[in-house]
Amino acid sequence: MTDIKSMTSAELTDALRGMGEPAFRGKQIFTWLHRGATSFEEMSNLSKPLRARLSEEYEITVPRAARRQVSQLDGTIKYLWELADGNCIETVLMSYHHGNTVCISSQVGCRMGCRFCASTVAGRVRDLRASEMIDQVLFTKLDSDREISNIVLMGIGEPMDNLDTVLRFLTLVNDPDGLNIGMRHISLSTCGVVPGIDRLAELGLQLTLSVSLHAPDSETRSRIMPVNNAYDVDELFEACHRYFRKTGRRISFEYAMIDGVNDSDAQADLLAKKIRGMPGHVNLIPLNNVVESEFKPSRRVAAFQSRLASHGITATVRRSLGGDIDASCGQLRRKAMAEAQARVASEGRKRT
Repeated sequence: MTDIKSMTSAELTDALRGMGEPAFRGKQIFTWLHRGATSFEEMSNLSKPLRARLSEEYEITVPRAARRQVSQLDGTIKYLWELADGNCIETVLMSYHHGNTVCISSQVGCRMGCRFCASTVAGRVRDLRASEMIDQVLFTKLDSDREISNIVLMGIGEPMDNLDTVLRFLTLVNDPDGLNIGMRHISLSTCGVVPGIDRLAELGLQLTLSVSLHAPDSETRSRIMPVNNAYDVDELFEACHRYFRKTGRRISFEYAMIDGVNDSDAQADLLAKKIRGMPGHVNLIPLNNVVESEFKPSRRVAAFQSRLASHGITATVRRSLGGDIDASCGQLRRKAMAEAQARVASEGRKRT
């Protein structure tokens, strides 16, 4: 069956014309889907025969909230969504003074292997469909009863590793007849996939590009981020400068502060040198403790920030949200997987 929610409004219009229906039916169905309809029977302004035919030819994705954790500290909500095939992904809803931001996943798991990240521990299982990305925004909005003003693609997965689908998602979420979230309210994060950055530059979208940098030198970056072996940090910075020259848009550099690894004054100096020439912003991230990781949070966040400021580089420290609910990317999914494995092992022991 065809995944109808991954279709654009124009594609739906063409499909309905092909069924002998008037063009406006496509827009009606698109609106129903992006308001949260979970079956064609709910689409009351469609004829019964059309609803029956749609049910035979198309499927509507509907995730199940396998877990929902609410922070008692700041109201952050973390969802573990179970997909139709049984795989799980994470979505986090965070509230700021400027509105509500939803952080969504782009893949089930991740193959990039960043050593401080829980998302990559079990590797990549599969890419998400555009509908499954839309569902994270849509059903988070419906479940929480909060309007979503901003989206960050910084959850599980590498968006540039699923870029065609991510671009389709962006078209869908930007549609005025759908969730209608503007590009300027969307941030797309990459760990440094250079061809994806160049492709995004050519498209000229008005979103914010966030680069998960985490080290300004190749020796350190290769130690913590295997992607650096494919796209060296200097090659990455060259792509970032090309992106700025092409789009005129400021890049945000994400920098997880790791104790004794990437937090020296010399590394701050090198980072400032490589950013020079474009209006980059550095987002310093206090590292979350991940059980499987050897790395620990830096004790030099303020000193590193001050050093960057001495070079005229704007650097802010990310506000830590949801610390009491496994809000760090991948932690909740990893915990659910471990519990499932433990249940299987326990059932196996009972049978023997």
